[in-house]
Amino acid sequence: MNGLQPDTDAGPGCAPDLGPASPARVYDYLLGGKDNYAADRVLVDDLLRLQPHLVDAARENRAFVRRAVRDLAGLGIGQFLDIGCGLPTPRNVHQIAARHAPGARVAYVDNDPIVLAHARALLTHDGGVRVVQADLRKPDELLGLARDGLDLSAPVAVLLASVLHLLADAEDPHGAVAELRGALAPGSALVVSHLATGFSSAAAALYTERCTAPLVPRERHDIARFFGGLRLADPGLVPTTRWRPDGPARPDEHALMYAGVAFA
Repeated sequence: MNGLQPDTDAGPGCAPDLGPASPARVYDYLLGGKDNYAADRVLVDDLLRLQPHLVDAARENRAFVRRAVRDLAGLGIGQFLDIGCGLPTPRNVHQIAARHAPGARVAYVDNDPIVLAHARALLTHDGGVRVVQADLRKPDELLGLARDGLDLSAPVAVLLASVLHLLADAEDPHGAVAELRGALAPGSALVVSHLATGFSSAAAALYTERCTAPLVPRERHDIARFFGGLRLADPGLVPTTRWRPDGPARPDEHALMYAGVAFA
């Protein structure tokens, strides 16, 4: 995968002494990045045997995020709160937002120290960008820290892209998002992408076993609940491939995730 080989003597499907994989590094490897370890690469290679469209899904999710940020910035939203931002990639949220809304402010939030170190190193010289260590499972604390860089009394776009399926039901992700929604000023937006139950159950179980977070695909109606009473923008909650594609939409099986944008 990506022309990389795991730097381990372990055989296929076996990853002893590598430690657990990390969600951010797994996603980085899926997107063709280099900020990943052997444990992440071995896990991805094993997952691809069970779910061959996983690379496509990661790329389609990233493309959805870019389109959503572009459209929201084009509507005049100049603040973005990217929760579970992961490792920096080409064409990050702040770069897309600034192109369409000059002076846009972005707060990147993650609870992974490695993600934060990379983000701070790469984003130090970008004005209007703040990097925050916080946990989605503690929304009050997260919002308090975000207020240092964002004005939550004005419209803000909250991005929860490919992160909510990393929380188990027992961690009450719907409750956490409800608290975030309650803090949104009128005109704000909530952006969500989430793994659907069509994802291989065997792959989800393998990810949960070998990664530092679980993988919890959910039914479409459970994903829709994250939006609460917010107004979904067209085309609604759809596979990532079908959310305002720039060209012909790829087949749904390349998506693996539902995506939507809603307004307060």
